[in-house]
Amino acid sequence: MSDRRRRRMPDLKLLLGYLRNRCQPTSLLPQIHAALITSGYLLPSSSSDPAIPIPGRTPTTFVYNSLIRACRDLPLACLTLFSQMLSHGVPPNRHTFPSLIKAVAAGYCCTYSVPALHSQAFRRGLILDGFINCSIVGFYTRAHDLDSARKTFDELSYPDLASCNSILHALCLHGNLASALRVFDRMVDRDIITWTSLINGYAKNYEFRSAIALFRGWIMQKDVPLTPNEAMLVSVLSASANLDGHGAQLNGREIHGYIIRNEATLTAFLGTALIDMYNKHGFLSYCTSIFKATVEKEVCTWNAMISALACNGKATEALILFEEFRASGMHPNHITFVAVLTACSRQKLVENGLEWFTAMHSRFGVVPLMEHYGCVVDLLARAGFLKEAVEFIRRMPYEADASVWGALLGSCKVHEDAQLVDNVRKELVGLHFGSSGRNMILRNLYAAAERWNDAAELKIAWEKSGMRKPTGHSWIVS
Repeated sequence: MSDRRRRRMPDLKLLLGYLRNRCQPTSLLPQIHAALITSGYLLPSSSSDPAIPIPGRTPTTFVYNSLIRACRDLPLACLTLFSQMLSHGVPPNRHTFPSLIKAVAAGYCCTYSVPALHSQAFRRGLILDGFINCSIVGFYTRAHDLDSARKTFDELSYPDLASCNSILHALCLHGNLASALRVFDRMVDRDIITWTSLINGYAKNYEFRSAIALFRGWIMQKDVPLTPNEAMLVSVLSASANLDGHGAQLNGREIHGYIIRNEATLTAFLGTALIDMYNKHGFLSYCTSIFKATVEKEVCTWNAMISALACNGKATEALILFEEFRASGMHPNHITFVAVLTACSRQKLVENGLEWFTAMHSRFGVVPLMEHYGCVVDLLARAGFLKEAVEFIRRMPYEADASVWGALLGSCKVHEDAQLVDNVRKELVGLHFGSSGRNMILRNLYAAAERWNDAAELKIAWEKSGMRKPTGHSWIVS
């Protein structure tokens, strides 16, 4: 090879530097790929052709791995590179498969590709590597294939902390809390990810008291540095928000105190969780204080505060805050409009509510969901427009569910319209409706209209179904 040709040959370190630069434009990747091909850097170092330049001591596998990582947003390109890698006899290693699986799993081609990559890793004896095992377990978890995830994990004779965390997350995500707890109890080493996964698993599967008890167990550890992360605190606050009774708000306030004592940063998501928790327990003043203390507010933070105002008798303030939200440049989402429509409903602002409902899609591109239709039904019915609410339900683009008819039923009780109740009852029976609270509303409406036979018939049907009225309770907050 002439000296002139050697001088034109691109520098490998420079090309790899471009690949490692996450800010590099995607359009440069084909050019870098072409330069690596023409320079011979993608051929195995054992090539016997003297006309092909051999890169110094840089392993060819490393070059391929760098290129695959750079193509993380192009799953088909990653698969093509891997195929070229195998056809040229370049052996993949423990760094090849995690990047490849992560890239491919994000694309539409993952259904068939990842199991094939799993087989490749198994054939090459790499499945016992913790990095690769975690990547494959993570893919099967996202694909809702818990059996394959567990089988992959069980191939490890001595799983490390990362591998245990991956299967723990998989089990919690799919609601298998008993198995998750067994894995947790057998783990010799645990980190913040371990505890967060299990706490979040309990909270997501409605085991709220268990989530809070586990958080207390994490705090009570000895000789372990306690540095909570945002995900753990948000999960345990969510659990506290969904608990009923006097002890629930005490748990929430204790967690808030823990956050203050440990000087945890009040991020947008943590602030949102605190606002939501205090909102559900009726402490509106705390919601306002936390909202003001949250410096970098996200859409979810505004949504939580607007909802708190709307649900605690401050509908006018909620609508004013919504205007401030729009003035700040934020874009509303479907949760924002649920809060706004709720505020209009509580204040009986029918025209304003209908205008915002129309503007959802026309101005903001938010497609109304069943929840939004239920809010509009509640808006019309609360203001006494019961016939208009029924007509609105008939014009809905899809069949109304029990929540929409239930919203109308609640207003029938307020306006004592027992005749309309008959129609609502038929719709609810067709939906196999079985809420004890709303059945009590039906019975009381019949009784108020002195339709004793209907009330007695409903009571008999209720008793035959095995449905029970929930036991009432009360408490004093000092």
